[in-house]
Amino acid sequence: MKDKFSLAAISGVPLSLVLGNSMLIPILPAIKEALELSQFEVSLVITLFSVPAGLIIPLAGFLSDRFGRKNIIVPSLILYGLGGIMAGLSAIYFKAEAYPWLLGGRIIQGIGAAGTGPVAMALSADLFTGRERSKSLGILETANGLGKLISPILGAAIGLIAWYATFLFFPLVVVPIVLGVWFMIKEPAARRKPESPVEYLKSLGEIFSRKSMALTVSFLAGMTALLILFGVLFFLSEYLEEKYNINGVLKGAALAIPVFFMCAASFSAGILVKKKFWLMKALVVTGLTIIAGSLAAIPACENIYLFFTAISLAGIGTGLTLTCLNTLITSASGSDERGMVTALYGSVRFFGVAIGPPLFGFLMGYGRTPMAWSASGLALLVAVLALLLIKTKNLTAQQAM
Repeated sequence: MKDKFSLAAISGVPLSLVLGNSMLIPILPAIKEALELSQFEVSLVITLFSVPAGLIIPLAGFLSDRFGRKNIIVPSLILYGLGGIMAGLSAIYFKAEAYPWLLGGRIIQGIGAAGTGPVAMALSADLFTGRERSKSLGILETANGLGKLISPILGAAIGLIAWYATFLFFPLVVVPIVLGVWFMIKEPAARRKPESPVEYLKSLGEIFSRKSMALTVSFLAGMTALLILFGVLFFLSEYLEEKYNINGVLKGAALAIPVFFMCAASFSAGILVKKKFWLMKALVVTGLTIIAGSLAAIPACENIYLFFTAISLAGIGTGLTLTCLNTLITSASGSDERGMVTALYGSVRFFGVAIGPPLFGFLMGYGRTPMAWSASGLALLVAVLALLLIKTKNLTAQQAM
């Protein structure tokens, strides 16, 4: 029973992290209108959360090795909540002049986010062993997917009160998770002596020198999948209002459709692949190809049902790609190095999230067709690179199994 409470507390960490971006997607048009922002300026609300997180994740992972996981997760969650308070209150006090303060709050949230999700995965691996470890990590991934699924609906519903109310919701989520992590989890006392920062970076260099091509392409594939996912959601939030006059909670539900299919594909892939690394590679290539094909078809989908079919297929491709990449990348090193590789991969994923909205915002200025076909071409290119350059034998050396 105690383990169940511990796992529930840890699962709240990635759940809260996902809300940081996904819950804001439905209210971006409202922020744009209220603060009189350009498409690029409003996209920075997502980007300036993700970039600091991506930069600081490796440092957070290193500090968690040195000072303990809880001692990093709890202050990070508190900082994450405080950033939300700053962003929300800025709109109340500064009104139309709130934009710089809003971005400041998002930067603070991003810094806090760096010490949450990836460190929670490491904490779960510390607490559980054998089959229980795999099960616990699977539950954490499920919590992540659940957050992606409910957040657009939740964000849209809270946004009906006021767009800035969504930011003030973050501390309400954070408080019970902080209490749960601090009081319900007893962190193992034994810990391998941490490396110095120089040794830490040297170990990363050694890993990439042995498996550089396969890891680089795998990282690129993960970044591309998330870049396109958040770019598409950013486009969809604006497009649903302009084209179909869909807004409010209904828009949140519509935004959840591709995320639902992504979660379903992730869950199915996790059951299907087991330890079949050749199948993981095949599904990565297949997933990226599905993304490319579905995006290429979007300009021809004037009918709303065909449009959502294409968007849902992109979600399926994303789910297949990310789930298989997670296993391939975490299998690329032994247990002593896995935290470093996972942290770096987490950084790359955040950069994908950061790049997606401004890139799609820029491409939207040229029209729906150039936007869709550019993203399709990127996905297809990475699919070809994955097919040719990801060698599963290189990623799954015996010590990594």
